[in-house]
Amino acid sequence: MLPDIASLNAAVRAGTTSRADLLAEAATKATSAAGHAVYLHTTFDAAIEVARAADAADRAGKPLHPLAGLPVSVKDLYDIAGEVTRAASAARQDAAPATADATVVARLRAAGAALIGRTNMTEFAFSGVGINPHFGTPVNPCDSSVARIPGGSSSGAAVSVAIGTAVAGLGSDTGGSIRIPAALCGIVGFKPTSRRVPLTGAFPLSYTLDTACAMARTLTDCIAVDSVIADVPFIPQMKASTAIHLAIPRQLVLDDLDEPVSKAFDRAIGRLSAAGVRIEHVDMPELTELASLNAAGGFSAPESYAHHRALLAIHRDLYDPRVVTRIERGAAMSAADYIALHRARLDWIARMEARMAPFDAVVCPTVPMVAPPIAPLVEDDTLFFRTNGLLLRNTSAFNFLDGCSVSLPCHAPDELPVGLMLSQGPMRDAQLLGTALALESLVHPSRRGG
Repeated sequence: MLPDIASLNAAVRAGTTSRADLLAEAATKATSAAGHAVYLHTTFDAAIEVARAADAADRAGKPLHPLAGLPVSVKDLYDIAGEVTRAASAARQDAAPATADATVVARLRAAGAALIGRTNMTEFAFSGVGINPHFGTPVNPCDSSVARIPGGSSSGAAVSVAIGTAVAGLGSDTGGSIRIPAALCGIVGFKPTSRRVPLTGAFPLSYTLDTACAMARTLTDCIAVDSVIADVPFIPQMKASTAIHLAIPRQLVLDDLDEPVSKAFDRAIGRLSAAGVRIEHVDMPELTELASLNAAGGFSAPESYAHHRALLAIHRDLYDPRVVTRIERGAAMSAADYIALHRARLDWIARMEARMAPFDAVVCPTVPMVAPPIAPLVEDDTLFFRTNGLLLRNTSAFNFLDGCSVSLPCHAPDELPVGLMLSQGPMRDAQLLGTALALESLVHPSRRGG
């Protein structure tokens, strides 16, 4: 894994490396066995030229953004001018190349980021598992003995960071697609309030829930990327740990935890409590309503069906059957039911915000399991969909809330990765990030000092 952005820039200033050297090293890692199926298309030659230009500008004393000349990967659902946005689907192979960069890609490019390629993903972003039958599944680097899932849908984005080819992976989060792979791969993922970051030029899954965001090695690096793609310099609202008040919901989020997840989460909560953080178990019965509210497919099924129905009529045979199953559920939802779901969501958000109001954040495990092996999930549809539902369970609650959420690693170095998730309501991003920054090194002490 690459050091954090500040450390890399410090090494460049000290003369121990250059941005061009870092790009060359990233290119080598991307072509290694660990890089298999991570990228669908790479642009390292162009990225190295961007890095060289940043090195030259630095030597000339010109001011540079911290991301300038550093490698950043881009999920395959964002438009890049002149390239086909396949959303990791064989059904999009003959689509026309994009005529312009997606807004978030253009902003990263303007900041000087060296864009190194398009990362693999779940087809059309419609799963939290990360398996792709068309282009292969990026293997989670957390375990050298067992090929485990990376999580999805931003699978390649997470692995691109975890294997050290990118300082940040631009992805998206509709039901957990940033935080799930971040948790399973042992890195940090930040899902902002969706309206803060434009989606122009992003292939849609759910117009209501889609969020453009990124994952990186540290929360500070995630904030650096967020400030670029949201085009707003971000100032987190900082507090001392002794002034922080967290809520652990009694309902849903602690159910059916893998033993390693329970162990790591409890250990992290113990550290926070010992540091003076006030932690309270609270009732949030609204969380138990989510299954019935989304029983007909939620927003993703009808909104994706509206987008895909023309392409399905031509290329249904080229879709992943598991993705088709989920998209076509949307055909059965009536307009009245869709409108009722929007109305019910507003009521649910208001009640949840009232529950959360006394707290700086809600805290829970990001996902209830460590990364399971790939092979059984490829073979067994029932296991796949059960696992997918569990992976999405905790994260998707805060997409439905229209909130903001961050996953921080909380496992020990000799354990499989586990994520601790801190979440807040809509447009509470500054409050949430201030809380998370204060707690990051307590949650995962090995991250202390960068």
